[in-house]
Amino acid sequence: MTKIEKVITTITKQGTLPLYFNADEAVSIEILRALYRAGIKAIEYTHRGIEATENFKKMIAVRNAEMFDLLIGIGTIKNETQTEIYLELGADFFISPGFVPEVAALLKSKEILYIPGCMTPTEIIIAENKGIQFIKLFPGNKIEPDFLASIKDIFPDLIFMPTGGVDTTKESIQAWFDAGVSAVGMGSKLISKKLMAEKDYETIVTQTKSVLNIIQTIK
Repeated sequence: MTKIEKVITTITKQGTLPLYFNADEAVSIEILRALYRAGIKAIEYTHRGIEATENFKKMIAVRNAEMFDLLIGIGTIKNETQTEIYLELGADFFISPGFVPEVAALLKSKEILYIPGCMTPTEIIIAENKGIQFIKLFPGNKIEPDFLASIKDIFPDLIFMPTGGVDTTKESIQAWFDAGVSAVGMGSKLISKKLMAEKDYETIVTQTKSVLNIIQTIK
């Protein structure tokens, strides 16, 4: 199995991709541990603050010491420079809010999975024609499941994952899976600012387990 196949299999098997950023290194690491305790084997850390790079470096070190089978990807990547930095740090996969051709080309040459954000059929076609296999539908709260249901037949070989607006309820998750997604990205609905501020890691564990259980019953 190639590295790209391993990441795709891991994300689609768990059916969700938790994503978060916290400026505090210790909090970032404890959330990582909480998600892993809940059964998560792939997470996205987002490049959304000046602390992200150093935090990511420490998270990789903790993963290597404690959670060897956990895949850590980096999100909110918008250019080649950022990509090169996180390649050096050991990111397992890369995610963008949009499609960045130079990032796609660089990661393809390294045989690393790139998941770009797309919102329209045109964007999806451009990405597909550049060899993209996995599409992040973004922002999910502006697209809705019906959109994917209406275009899915045009893209039979692509894997779709909405991010943004997907709730932790069975109704919200099921609507997306019924429309044809293979996973759902979950940020603030799962790992809220309140939970992070209160360092309530056990609630993150509980909610994540609940989401994983819901997905298994749907799949």
